[in-house]
Amino acid sequence: MADKQRMLVFVGSYAEESADGVYVYAFDETNGELTRLDQVSGLKNPTFLNLEAPRRKLYAISETAVDGAKQSDAVSYDIDAEEGKLKETSRANALNGPSCHIQRSADNRYLTLTSYHKGSISLVEMKEDGTVGRVLDIRNHEGRKPEQKSHVHSSFYSPDGRFLFVCDLGLDTIFTYRIDQDKLVPVSEATVKEGAGPRHLTFHPNGKFAYVINELQSTVTAFRYDAEQGSLTEIETVSTLPEGVKVENGCAEIAISADGRFLYGSNRGHDSIVVYAVDAETGKLDAVQHVSAEGKHPRHFSIVPGGRYVLVVNRDTNNLAVFARDADSGKLAFTGKSAQISKPVCVWADRF
Repeated sequence: MADKQRMLVFVGSYAEESADGVYVYAFDETNGELTRLDQVSGLKNPTFLNLEAPRRKLYAISETAVDGAKQSDAVSYDIDAEEGKLKETSRANALNGPSCHIQRSADNRYLTLTSYHKGSISLVEMKEDGTVGRVLDIRNHEGRKPEQKSHVHSSFYSPDGRFLFVCDLGLDTIFTYRIDQDKLVPVSEATVKEGAGPRHLTFHPNGKFAYVINELQSTVTAFRYDAEQGSLTEIETVSTLPEGVKVENGCAEIAISADGRFLYGSNRGHDSIVVYAVDAETGKLDAVQHVSAEGKHPRHFSIVPGGRYVLVVNRDTNNLAVFARDADSGKLAFTGKSAQISKPVCVWADRF
């Protein structure tokens, strides 16, 4: 489809190798309807995906074991956009522990995988045809004190692709790396409040700010970003919960609208999506809405390209909920549309 008008949705989940774990849906932007087109098995816990729409590629993680020790594969698929089908094209060992996140460099040279349990990040070769190559480097994080244990949760490239930012929930630190001769080279570190637990990160489209959602203390930390040095300087930290609300809660995903006016985060426990208005001059945040996730444990969500919808996957109620998004206010409204999916963890969408 040369006009790229068809929207496809890809979902990763907790699943046994024998069960379906990755799903493909068609998404109707006129009414918010989801139609399942494909599902694939053969992967254990393909919880996180990375979508490369221009080359019609999808990447997934899959848990494996070597001599009884948990490791991870990276798996690549070709996307048949007309049929909405996936075809596996490669699978290779990619990390020395069970992984929770997979990222891809904008130049399609590298994949990076992170292991929460192992406290490590791997740099993996991507071949010219988009298939998975060999492991190039692995960095293992260590705590500064005996009671500190690394839990590396995610990795994100800077807008210009020069730096890689790694959120370590256990060490309350965002580590900055650059890639030099196929190696991960430490550049700098930024810390959050002790016990906050940084999980995921997103950059403001203007390139001046970065935002980190802190899982353990239900907060978002706004940083000023120095693109030359690859460094982060804290501006403020705000709550993801409504004022006065006391509830057992853990945050998960964070995303920003394409125009940079609104930031979104998910609360697991309060089971909501928080919406902030973003000050483009200062980077500061002002909460404007807390909307029910229409399920329990919203592990991930995605702003659909074009910005008219937000898709939320709720792991504990096995559903994907569709929200309409108001571009002027940033606020979300449940459309009444949803799809049943077993233990969904990750969702991405794009036009093909």
